[in-house]
Amino acid sequence: ILPNLEPEALNPRETQMILEEDEADKLREYRLHLMNEYSTLWNSTAWPGNHMDFFYQELHREETFLPCLLLPRKPQGRQPKTVVLQGVAGVGKTSLAKKVMLEWAENKFYAHKLWNAFYFHCQEMDQLDEQSFTELIARKLSGSRALASKIISRADQLLLFFDGFEELTSTLIDRPEDLSEDWSQKVPWSVLLTSLLSKRMLPGATLIIFLRFTSWKNLNPFLKCPSLITLTGFSVPERSRYFRTYFRNKSEADEALSFVMGNTILFSMCQVPVICWMVCSCLKRQMERGANLLHTFPNATAVFVYFLSSLFPTRVRDLFNKTHQEQLKGLCSLAAEGMWERRWVFNKRDLNLARLDETDIETFLSANIFRRVVGNKDLYAFAHLSFQEFFAALLYVLCFPRRLRNFHVLDRFHVLRLIAHPGRKRNHLTQMALFLFGLLNDTCALAVEQVFGCKVSLGNKKKLLKVAAEPHECDPPTPHHGVPQLFNCLHEIREEVFVSQILNNYRKATLVISRSKDVQVSAFCLKFCRRLQELELTITLIITKASRLYPDPLPASGPEGSDRCYLWWQDFCSVFRTHESLEVLAVTNSTMDPDSVKVLSTALKHPHCKLQKLIFRHVSPLVLNEDLIRVLVENQYLRYLEIQDTEVRCQVMEFLCNALKHPQCFLQCLRLEDCPFSPRNWADLTRNLKNNVHLKTLMLKRSSLERFEPCHHLPVAQLEKLSLENCDLTSLSCKSLISSLASNKNLTHLSLAKNALKDDGAKQLWNALQRSQYPLQRLVLRNCALTSECCPDMASALDKNKNLRSLDLGFNSLKDDGLILLCQALMNPDSGLQILELDKCLFTSVCCRAMASVLLNNQTLRYLDLSKNDIGFGGILHLREAVRKRKWGSEVSLEKKQSDGADMMRRLEGPVVNNKILKIVQDWKDECCDKAEWTN
Repeated sequence: ILPNLEPEALNPRETQMILEEDEADKLREYRLHLMNEYSTLWNSTAWPGNHMDFFYQELHREETFLPCLLLPRKPQGRQPKTVVLQGVAGVGKTSLAKKVMLEWAENKFYAHKLWNAFYFHCQEMDQLDEQSFTELIARKLSGSRALASKIISRADQLLLFFDGFEELTSTLIDRPEDLSEDWSQKVPWSVLLTSLLSKRMLPGATLIIFLRFTSWKNLNPFLKCPSLITLTGFSVPERSRYFRTYFRNKSEADEALSFVMGNTILFSMCQVPVICWMVCSCLKRQMERGANLLHTFPNATAVFVYFLSSLFPTRVRDLFNKTHQEQLKGLCSLAAEGMWERRWVFNKRDLNLARLDETDIETFLSANIFRRVVGNKDLYAFAHLSFQEFFAALLYVLCFPRRLRNFHVLDRFHVLRLIAHPGRKRNHLTQMALFLFGLLNDTCALAVEQVFGCKVSLGNKKKLLKVAAEPHECDPPTPHHGVPQLFNCLHEIREEVFVSQILNNYRKATLVISRSKDVQVSAFCLKFCRRLQELELTITLIITKASRLYPDPLPASGPEGSDRCYLWWQDFCSVFRTHESLEVLAVTNSTMDPDSVKVLSTALKHPHCKLQKLIFRHVSPLVLNEDLIRVLVENQYLRYLEIQDTEVRCQVMEFLCNALKHPQCFLQCLRLEDCPFSPRNWADLTRNLKNNVHLKTLMLKRSSLERFEPCHHLPVAQLEKLSLENCDLTSLSCKSLISSLASNKNLTHLSLAKNALKDDGAKQLWNALQRSQYPLQRLVLRNCALTSECCPDMASALDKNKNLRSLDLGFNSLKDDGLILLCQALMNPDSGLQILELDKCLFTSVCCRAMASVLLNNQTLRYLDLSKNDIGFGGILHLREAVRKRKWGSEVSLEKKQSDGADMMRRLEGPVVNNKILKIVQDWKDECCDKAEWTN
């Protein structure tokens, strides 16, 4: 919702500057100069060079985007003073900067603001000698220093645009004492730029910064509270419109667009306008020749092969005293060196090291492979970053007969850098890796030999196979990255034998499906993961059949996936019936439409689907529908269902209840966490669970059960494990809970953690454990508001009940008195307790003597957690002495408590113990005790 941007009453800070007549004329002259310079930018019909078929297509979203550029990001927030617009190379950052400057000059950009705007290209400014900011502004105002000083003195009315950070050769200054506050002081450009970015100079000015994602890491430390905006380039409808405008002929446009949309990696590259034009240009040439697009372009890389090779024939191959192979080698070496070192600008020394002379440089400039960097005749860059990425990859495919090994060998370190998943960071080598794998496709490699006229070696293919097939630890992907980088690379090479060898031992896949590309790539790769056991899936893409909404098979607008994406989703889900080793599916943070849920449900209900665990965490309520719930009945292998942080609608709860009571439902574990119930839902659920003889484990968490009097209806007769964590149970619930437990002869694990049972509730439970021979082996009373008052009853129960093996009392205020009473019970040589968790029970060194006696006399205890308690140095000495005097032989393991973020299932199960090891968990501190001394 846009605010009212009409002129507003000016506050004292935003009063109009008083200018002399000649100063006002110079400011008008500056605006006219901007309008003349930038208005012609979009009228150009040729780019680059003599490619007359290139045309510029405006992003219509800018009409609504630009007015929002400097709005507060939060309600009642302030206007951001630093805005960073990020995007990939060629996405239109510089064009947008000049577009905003043009709108300002025409008084259309925030017209009610009294801003004075100035645009700076970092590399162009870097070539100047030491200068002051006043001189820099005066140079743009016909040399008027007086006018520049007046404008700068009103810093709150300054709007500064900075662009071209990728071409900046000087380094930003990281020493605050080297920066300057004085805008009239002459300083090097690096000092001046850093002073402005960090707001050391002119803190009231508004900065708008344009940069690539790869530059953000270097620039971020200098910026104050930046507001980040991502530029995405052409949207899907805009890409479609570009194709239709370029081809003009509808049938040709449909054919080209259909081909490109069938290759989602190539289609995603078309977000960048110049690449969209490149693709159109290549497709049109091949279509005019009557070529089969699928055979000519087996992958996205092949399009770049044909386009870049078209720049070579007349300009590169006939150089004096240099073979074409040597020319290409030098170009590729320069590109690769830059990619590994994150360098995009090259000087004469770099070119000499790559054995490129002046003739070569002029040739590449005329071929539009190189371009001169703004403001410097001796600095060069590739015309587009994708050119550098392509030639860098080509280096490792070319054959060099004169070398001992006829190809440049990729070592393991470089391969891992190429295929590594970036986690939360962007991998600047992503596109280079795609090109490398694409060039190693047999058809594409043959095309390289034909169109570039050079020999190709596939020697690095074995290296890629060896390294990529190794198991790699990596962070799960984020919505920005979708699927693992390796999957994208393997989809690009598209050789089934090669892909199968790499993915054959893949056991777990974590995928984020947010684009059509993610669906296609994942569907292709998953079918080769024959030993896949676990699949974690996040879906935010709507995969509804487009034909239901749009009769045009190639809609100008609509869901990104369309029918083609729907077919890829069907291929994706087919792995559940073809991969017999696949046992776990976890769907997290997902929104799915009914069509995609139906496809998934059908696959899970297939007779050959052997899925055992089905997990839903934080998913849209629409994901859980009748189709999906029917899987519980129709899949005979399913044993575990978990639903977390998800609204379970009443109708869905009815479906679930009907499924649970069905004789063909073999579910053994049901876990419902943060799923609010109505009283009717709870009653239906418990009634139907009683009819399910297969269910052995029930886990409920954050379900507010107290108000439903749930304990009268608990279906515990057949249960072996029951967890009711954080369910608002109180001491009033314990009586009915104990009554339900009395009828159960199978329950071995019970967790009532994070319920305010207090001492009264705990006493009831301990008294019940004294009177009857419950089969209970694991009891969790963690964070139940217990004190030392319940400890006498606890000690009595432990003395009489020999079945209990594991007890968690963490996060209760038992203190020293309670611990001493507990230790007295554990002194009994017949005590069966093996695991005792006492973290954060607020005891001190006072009880450590009693605890030391337990360590000396109790031969059953195998796990003791004392973390988060202030037992001090004296307490540690008592425990160490007890360990030293132990008479029975068992190893002592010392561990430091990591965190209290244990999963509910792990808490219910308890720690794993070894009969030959006593494990003591404590917050070990070097100043208190040396671990090696304990071991000795």
